[in-house]
Amino acid sequence: MKRHGKRLDHEERKRKREAREVHRRSKDARNLLGAKGCCSYVGLCLNWLFCSLKMHDELTKRQKVDDDDVQEGALPPYLLDRDQTHRAKVLSNTIKQKRKEKAGKWDLIRSRRSSGEIDELRKRSEEAEEKLARTQKEMEEYKKLTEINNKAMEENNALLKRILAINNASST
Repeated sequence: MKRHGKRLDHEERKRKREAREVHRRSKDARNLLGAKGCCSYVGLCLNWLFCSLKMHDELTKRQKVDDDDVQEGALPPYLLDRDQTHRAKVLSNTIKQKRKEKAGKWDLIRSRRSSGEIDELRKRSEEAEEKLARTQKEMEEYKKLTEINNKAMEENNALLKRILAINNASST
């Protein structure tokens, strides 16, 4: 053992302690009840939230170009069109695009299976368009009717006010 400073096997003990910590936390999560269980769960959720926020920041932040790639007499980035800087998020966007393409490919295979299904889909879409047109026409008619009714109600209210005013004037 050393007299001052760290033990000779400090790093090894630290590594093993961290490895055991995961198992201890797992056991606690299984066995804790009540308030302690709730607090431990909240702590785990917060830890997960901070990690996910950190990952999001890493994805969206701009990354600087290494100084090794920069040539002598090069213009600073604010004078350029920022072509040299790139986003880390491009990778995830390309992955999403590939997933969409794969999904579309399988849809095509499914639709090639029988042309009858395509005809059915076309009929359904035409029926849906007709139904939408009908409902839009009905809505327009309903709006016109309500406008007419509102105007008639306003005229009736005005006539009633005149009649009441005349009755009040004649009674006094």
